[in-house]
Amino acid sequence: MASPSQKIGEFFERVCGSNSMREREREREDQRQTIKGRVVLMKKNVMDLNDSKASLIDSFYELMGKQVSLQLISATSVDPVNYFRGRIGRPIYLQRWNSTGSAVTARETEFEVTFDWEEGMGVPGAIRVLNRHHSEFYLSSVTLEDVPGHGRIHFVCNSWVYPVRYENERVFFSNKAYLPCHTPEPLLQYREEELMKLRGNGHGERKTWERIYDYDVYNDLGNPDKGPDYHRPVLGGSTEYPYPRRGRTGRGRTKTDPYTEKRLPQLSLDIYVPRDERFSQVKFSDFIAYAIKSVVQVAIPEIRSLFDKTINEFDSLEDILRIYEVGTNVPNGGTHDTVSNCISWEFIRELGRSDVGFCKFPMPDVIKENNSAWRTDEEFAREMLAGLNPIIIRRLEEFPPASKLDTDKYGNHTSTITKGHIEKNMNGLTVDQAKDNKKLFILDYHDALMPYLTRINSTSTKMYATRTLLFLQEDGTLKPLAIELSLPHPQGESYGVTSQVYTPAEDGVESYIWQLAKAYVAVNDSGYHQLISHWLNTHAVIEPFVIATNRQLSVLHPIYKLLHPHFRDTMNINALARHILINGGGFLEMTVFPGKYALELSSVTYKNWNFMEQALPTDLLKRGVAVKDPDYPHGLRLLIEDYPYAVDGLEVWSAIETWVIEYCSFYYPEDDLVWYDTELQSWWTELRNDGHGDKKCESWWPQMHTRADLIQTCTIIIWVASALHAAINFGQYPYGGYLPNRPTISRRFMPQPGTQEYEELRRNPDLGFLKTITPQLQTLLGISLIEILSRHATDEIYLGQRDNPEWTSDAEALTAFENFGSRLRDIESIINQRNLDRRWNNRFGPVEMQYTLLYPNTSDFSRQGGITGKGIPNSVSI
Repeated sequence: MASPSQKIGEFFERVCGSNSMREREREREDQRQTIKGRVVLMKKNVMDLNDSKASLIDSFYELMGKQVSLQLISATSVDPVNYFRGRIGRPIYLQRWNSTGSAVTARETEFEVTFDWEEGMGVPGAIRVLNRHHSEFYLSSVTLEDVPGHGRIHFVCNSWVYPVRYENERVFFSNKAYLPCHTPEPLLQYREEELMKLRGNGHGERKTWERIYDYDVYNDLGNPDKGPDYHRPVLGGSTEYPYPRRGRTGRGRTKTDPYTEKRLPQLSLDIYVPRDERFSQVKFSDFIAYAIKSVVQVAIPEIRSLFDKTINEFDSLEDILRIYEVGTNVPNGGTHDTVSNCISWEFIRELGRSDVGFCKFPMPDVIKENNSAWRTDEEFAREMLAGLNPIIIRRLEEFPPASKLDTDKYGNHTSTITKGHIEKNMNGLTVDQAKDNKKLFILDYHDALMPYLTRINSTSTKMYATRTLLFLQEDGTLKPLAIELSLPHPQGESYGVTSQVYTPAEDGVESYIWQLAKAYVAVNDSGYHQLISHWLNTHAVIEPFVIATNRQLSVLHPIYKLLHPHFRDTMNINALARHILINGGGFLEMTVFPGKYALELSSVTYKNWNFMEQALPTDLLKRGVAVKDPDYPHGLRLLIEDYPYAVDGLEVWSAIETWVIEYCSFYYPEDDLVWYDTELQSWWTELRNDGHGDKKCESWWPQMHTRADLIQTCTIIIWVASALHAAINFGQYPYGGYLPNRPTISRRFMPQPGTQEYEELRRNPDLGFLKTITPQLQTLLGISLIEILSRHATDEIYLGQRDNPEWTSDAEALTAFENFGSRLRDIESIINQRNLDRRWNNRFGPVEMQYTLLYPNTSDFSRQGGITGKGIPNSVSI
């Protein structure tokens, strides 16, 4: 039996622990260190308005002890109990949540934190975050200062963290990049589990808070429940209508058609995209402000027209100019202050931009210096090289121009343009001489549009398929020689085509007819630009890359870090486009000539899409406007030396390519690392088989076996998402904001002698012109739309910029990126010098409008936004 003293000792040992236990605890305490850090986040706000309900509930949760916790995860020490994942440190909680207040605008809040960290746990490589609040918050970054034996560690998060009832935990990794085979063992399972979460299971309707990336076909364009006029074919998944894939929402099917996805109410903007793909609050405020402006800008002229003798018609060109000259400015003083208290500053600022009053359209650049120079032949031709769609013109290699349409189905479509039509304007050269000297060029929409003309012309639209021949003069400008307007044969498509050829004229009714011929060409070019060059070849083809990258490449992967900035906002703007722009009955169908056949036409064109041909040098060679020549910069000699898009584009292309080479060479010093990179190979396989599944059997896809394959692929992706999109998007309002310069619809055919329309054209050529092109309502809708699309956001991030300077901790990558930015700033200076050199006529033209669409704007950190006609954003974001 134990003595009383022994019992007392045992009692104290049970209560207070043995001496040995206390010693071990003291040893752990001695080994435990503290790491100070900083957490930057943004509390939940709605449209930049203070969400007081969310703030109040979160404050209550704080009082109840339901806080936001963070735990460090080791990158060097595993926990056998936790399936050999990295050891997890003690949780710390964000303090003084309530006292920091809740921002009225999209303002970030900073918290100071202190982590306990045992020496044996090594170096932190990830952070575990749990949100026990009622509402989500946006976690920008976490920074650890003076980590023992390592120094500073930065975590770029940039993600919405939802409460644990939606997602149990979030794991964020440090900014160190790792190939899968080089990932520290303690982090490997965390890396794989995060990718599995992003892929989802492919079932069910997606919810607002989810971050799941998945594919679907374009089955959300039509609304057959409203009637047969709103039925649209499913694009993608068939040989008849191939198409790139979009992000899956999982909405149910319509009652009328089991293949068509239900649509949301027209005014709803709550379209599913993975939560972190949504617009920032600043950009969303910009977007809503622009939309409100557009409604007012359309409504006021339309109300005025109700009291006009010609409803929905402009009576003269002067009538059009008035929409830029009459407007109402934003209220100021007390009214402005009252509104400011309720609506965010970003929103008010956009409504009251100094470049435009609230109710009027800004003056388009194409008519700022001279409101009639747009009508000249020189400007008409110049815009094929330095305008809104400079990627179509090609060298004429056979005369007369031939067709590639199936002769069994469509008959003979060889051009009816003869040598007699054009040689009189070729400065003494014959067609053969000019062709041999590479001086003949063509803008050809014949084959692209002819198969759809019968259906398009069965609507209120009346248009032609056009061919335009041009001659390269000694001063580097192009001279239009002839325009061919073609229609399907009246006896049927298999009988071929009927065509009319028009040549330049300066006097009399023939000059008015020539102006109309150029207008029909502009209608072709405008529609093709919007549907193919812009929507299909940038927006639609990039979205599968966004989805595949997030599904298969970890945020730790160096290629993810390389490409991710070039995907910003793409899924969100594409979802909005499907909802209100390219859908059945949407703005695009209302304002562009193909109407209900618009997206179907783009699907047919996608059959000829080739990823490799999106590379600028390859495109220039294919179109015959350049030849290989090692003695020239970039290894190409441009046949049109004064080709602003190509000249500036090659500079930017080369800068992108050099940056990608330097970056990829650091992470992939050997080809084997590409071949054995499991994530990279899964990414590339899924991209081809699923993202662009209708093109998966094409032989032109790179094999992704070598570093060269990877460099080529990434360069093309970055070029398309940044520079190509900038070149064909941000000039829309500067060039097309004045619709007579770029009409989008033609309402009647060319007037023939002896008809009432011909006599009207002779008496009043401007009125005859306006009655042929886009009517007033569609004009106002069209320019309202392109005003929005042409604006840079106030949170724009340009090529050569990053949203966080600590996007990686790898010094070599940061140095390469700084070199990239330096090259782009040099290109800005080069472009400025070229635009001041009056030898280059095509850089300004008769309208005195400098070519700046490929001016990188890397040096601009002002975040002013607006219609500038310059700047290359990182991504397809508008």
